[in-house]
Amino acid sequence: MKKHIAQPTFLICDYETFGKNPALDKPVQFAAIRTDYYFNPVEKPTILFCRPSDDYLPEPEAVLLNEITPQQALQKGITEAEFTKKIHKILNKPNTCILGYNNIKFDDEIHRNIFYRNFYDPYGWSWKHGNSRWDLLNVMHACYALRPEGIQWPINEQGFPSFKLENLTDNNGITHINSHDAMNDVYATLELAKLIQKIQPKLFNYLYEHRTKQQIKKIINISKMKPLIHVSNILNFNKKNINYIIPIIWHPKNSNILIAYNVNSNIETLLNWNINTLHEQLSLNNTYPKQTEKNNTFNLIHINRCPILVPFNALRTSDIIRLQLNPNTCLKKAAILKNNQQNIYKKISLLYSNTNYTIPSISDHVDNKIYDNFFTTSDLVTMKTVHSTPPRKLSKLKINFIDNRLKSLLFYYKARNFPNTLNQTEHNNWKKYKKKIFNVSKLSIYTCKLQILLCIHRKNKTKINILNSLMEYLKKITNL
Repeated sequence: MKKHIAQPTFLICDYETFGKNPALDKPVQFAAIRTDYYFNPVEKPTILFCRPSDDYLPEPEAVLLNEITPQQALQKGITEAEFTKKIHKILNKPNTCILGYNNIKFDDEIHRNIFYRNFYDPYGWSWKHGNSRWDLLNVMHACYALRPEGIQWPINEQGFPSFKLENLTDNNGITHINSHDAMNDVYATLELAKLIQKIQPKLFNYLYEHRTKQQIKKIINISKMKPLIHVSNILNFNKKNINYIIPIIWHPKNSNILIAYNVNSNIETLLNWNINTLHEQLSLNNTYPKQTEKNNTFNLIHINRCPILVPFNALRTSDIIRLQLNPNTCLKKAAILKNNQQNIYKKISLLYSNTNYTIPSISDHVDNKIYDNFFTTSDLVTMKTVHSTPPRKLSKLKINFIDNRLKSLLFYYKARNFPNTLNQTEHNNWKKYKKKIFNVSKLSIYTCKLQILLCIHRKNKTKINILNSLMEYLKKITNL
């Protein structure tokens, strides 16, 4: 008997959250709809609300934006454990391409962090069982740079194109009633994707086929230093988010990062730089290397984040003129680099090998330690025991995790989702923890913020009601 193979589908999804930090702030709403390749829905949409735990205060600005108060979330929502369980099941359907708008930098990070906090593999959903992820924001950047025809591009006050979802939908006649409701954002993303697929089908199909790192690697030729076209919002707006790059090496400490030379930078300076000068120019003093307008000699391209890379010859003559690019200059610089390949390779390899590849942390809480390390295969198997154990038995559960993070996470998992199951010792520890985080200084700052916002929005009844709800919630969970 033949095994049934799931048909490829898009899962378009979006979160509303109580803050901007995917690790330390909490999701409040999740919405998703599954479609076929042509964006026809094949399942009923999903809308879920998540209850906030009593060790967390929502960011007032976020609540003013999405207009979901913690009281509403408590009434409509489910525990984060159940919320995560449902999302994990939805995302892990085989042959699913998870699609959103700016999801690579935000929504996908929420997926990872809720799975991490709730004892699921934080990463498998995006690559196992034929699954992948894709970001329509990157597609829009590419469309504007490479094939802008057929889309009405909104312009902001600075005279640059706006890639905000609500602006693009408004300019192109797409209904988008509430731009900060997860389900409305999902439908808006769906319609915008459908529009691009209809107007620029060749570009759409190319980008879809090259969304995974395996496919992206096929067009990268480091040994021959073949130039490529790179589209990214990091690049200068005047250049339409586009530039020529020349691949140099793979990052010595992260094989998912391509280090490429930015053709707009001064090649003579690069050839004559010594390591100390490079460190100073790149501002890489023991921190995570980033590309900025000041530091633009190299593009650090994460091939597992759906970057837009296209072959050098993809541009039409009219595109080259419109984009003010100079392919001949690119080819000349590529030839120079090729003639100095070993020198450049050793220099850049040594530079990045000597750089401590760390991300500055704003908190040492275990919630913020997802990227400290990968979980072992053994721990990933053992984590399933947490889900198979009835909540009433969690306090007696004895698990020998290899990773100490999981031991800490288990305490927070029980206290946040099943507080009635805590034994007396755990209950006392939870009270001490909450007393520590809800200290006088933090509560004073939070109260002051609410009072300032009440003053700012004193003529807006809706916002006043929301802020008063937050003040009531603050008093309730801190027993003021």
